[in-house]
Amino acid sequence: MLHFREFEAGPDASGRTFQVLFRYQQNGIAIRHADTVEVGFLLVGPEGARALKTVCLPQAGLPRVAAATGRAVDDAWCARLAARHLLDAVSTGQDMEKDFLTVSAADLERHAAALARAEQEELRRRA
Repeated sequence: MLHFREFEAGPDASGRTFQVLFRYQQNGIAIRHADTVEVGFLLVGPEGARALKTVCLPQAGLPRVAAATGRAVDDAWCARLAARHLLDAVSTGQDMEKDFLTVSAADLERHAAALARAEQEELRRRA
């Protein structure tokens, strides 16, 4: 996931695919007193139904995972991590009934590793 501002997610269990639009990124501590980086996405369904989903990345884990993958913590990386989590949530249906999707430490590591692989593949492709 290199492009997080607009992408498709799905299909879900019902076979629907959603258009996903990046809405915002903020520190959760300022809004909800949560130690998270929160990334909001608007999901638009095939029937035009809309839902706002906020992916909550635990701030404590971000520096550790970034160091393990050899990169700095920045806004675009956090947004791509959140987008990967949302893709998984849509395809599995896990937590889709919730407005706030909290990323576990294990999922954070998995998403970061997948992003690192995708970035390396893109660099090789462009070389």
